[in-house]
Amino acid sequence: MTRQRKTATMTSTPTSTPISPPTSPQTATMTPGVPDLLKKYNQPGPRYTSYPTVPYWDQTPTQDQWIAHLDQELTASQSRGHGAAIYLHIPFCEQLCTFCGCNTHITKKYDRVAPYMAAVGQEWETYRQRLGREQFDVSEMHLGGGTPTYLTPDDLKTYLSPLISHMRRLDGSELSFEADPRVTSRQHLQALKDLGFTRLSLGIQDFDPQVQTAINRVQSAQSVARLCDAARDIGYTSINFDLIYGLPFQTPAALTQTFEQVLKMRPDRIAFYGYAHIPWIKPGQRSYGEADLPDGQGKHALYALGREMLTHGGYHDVGLDHFALPHDGLWRAVTHQTLFRNFMGYMPRQVSPMIGLGVSAIGDAWTAFGQNEKDLKAYQSRAMAGEIPLSRGHILTQEDQILRRHILNLMTTGTTHWDQAETFTDYLLTVPERAKAMADDGILTLEDHGLSIHPDSRAFMRNVAMLFDARLSRKAPSKPTFSKTV
Repeated sequence: MTRQRKTATMTSTPTSTPISPPTSPQTATMTPGVPDLLKKYNQPGPRYTSYPTVPYWDQTPTQDQWIAHLDQELTASQSRGHGAAIYLHIPFCEQLCTFCGCNTHITKKYDRVAPYMAAVGQEWETYRQRLGREQFDVSEMHLGGGTPTYLTPDDLKTYLSPLISHMRRLDGSELSFEADPRVTSRQHLQALKDLGFTRLSLGIQDFDPQVQTAINRVQSAQSVARLCDAARDIGYTSINFDLIYGLPFQTPAALTQTFEQVLKMRPDRIAFYGYAHIPWIKPGQRSYGEADLPDGQGKHALYALGREMLTHGGYHDVGLDHFALPHDGLWRAVTHQTLFRNFMGYMPRQVSPMIGLGVSAIGDAWTAFGQNEKDLKAYQSRAMAGEIPLSRGHILTQEDQILRRHILNLMTTGTTHWDQAETFTDYLLTVPERAKAMADDGILTLEDHGLSIHPDSRAFMRNVAMLFDARLSRKAPSKPTFSKTV
C-alpha cells in the first residue's frame, strides 16, 4: 500500500495521448531500444514512497522527539490550510496471498480483533493527549491491511466511530479503504459509507485463473462487478482497482482479457503495479520460482500492453504506476498542479503530517519518520501501556530534506531543478555526470541545474530517482533489499 511532505512545484504538466491498441495480445509495443535499456537499467531499486528509504533509516526518534516533529508539522500544515493524513493498518486476513508484501496476520480466530482494535484506540488516545489536540484537521484517512473488511460491519462502526469523532474533516477530504472482494459485502460498504467513507479500493491483481491460483487469490470478475455496482448504488464516488503486472504465469493474452473485463467495470482510477519478487522477505513467494515469472523484457511488455489498453480506454497516465479517468481527483491534481505522494501512494493534494496507527504502520512528519512495532503482541502491549509504539524511524538531515523534495518532484511531475539556495545541497553536483548516460539513452533531458524525464520513459522513473539517492550511492545494500526497478 504504496504508502514527501512538501508540495512539488510543477513546471510542466504530464500529458497522456491515446494510442491505438495492439493488433493482437502478443504484440504489446515497446519504444525502440527499450529491450536494450531494460537490460541496462532493470536493477534492484527503491520505490521511493519516502526518502531516505526504510533500509537507510539510521536515527530513530525518541517518543518525545517524534511528538515534537509531529507537533511542528501539524502546526505548519494547519497554517497552510492543509490537513493531516491518518493511516490505520488492520493486518488480519483469512488466508495468505503470496504476491503480497504487506504486514499481515493470517488467522480465522476473530477473537483477536477486539484486543487489537482496543490497542489502536489507545494509541490514538495517546497521540491526542501527547499532542494536546482534541480535534485533528484531516484531509485523508485510509484503512489498509491486511483486510479491513475482515471486521464485521458492526465492529467497523464500533471501533472506527471514536477515532473519526476526533477528526475535523477539511473541504475535499476523503476517507478510503482497501477491500478484498471475496470477503466484502454490501453491509460492509454501507457501514463504512455511514462513517463517511467514499472511496473503495479493490485488490484485483489479475482475473486469469492460472495466475489467481498461483498467488492464492481466486475471485471472479462477476463478483467484483457486483461489488462495484453495490458501491455505486450506495453512493461511493470513487472506485480504485489494484492490478499487478509481472505475476507468475501471466501472459499478454490473459492480461488482455483481464483489462477487457476491467474496462467494462470502469473504475475511476487504477494502480497498475509491478510485482515485487522478494522471497527473502516473503517466504510465501517461494511457492513459484523465477522460471515462472516473466523476464525483464516480458514484464515491461505486459506493462506496455496494459498502459496501451488503459490510454485507449480513456484513462490518463498519472505518475509512476497510476491511471485515472478525466473526472477523477488524481487527474485533476495533475492538471491543477497539486499531485502528491507518500507512503499511502499518490493523492490529489498535499497532506501533512501522516499519523500511522496500528501494527507496523508508518508515520511521516516530513522531518522525521516513525514505524510502529511489526510484531502484533509487542505492538498491543506497548500501545495499551500508553506508549507511542515505535520500533524504528529516522530524523532527516538537511541534505535528506532537500533530496527528498527532488525525488518527490520527479515522482509527481517528472522534473526537478536545484537553481535556488533552498533546493541545493553539495551532493547535487554529482548528478549531471551520473545522469549523462541516461540522457544519452533518451531517458531524460539535462538542463542547467535540473533535469526532466521524457514522457515515454516513465518506466525508468525509479532509476532516475536513484540519481538523487545519496545514501544508496554511498553505501549499496550488502544483501537483497529491493525489487527490480522496471
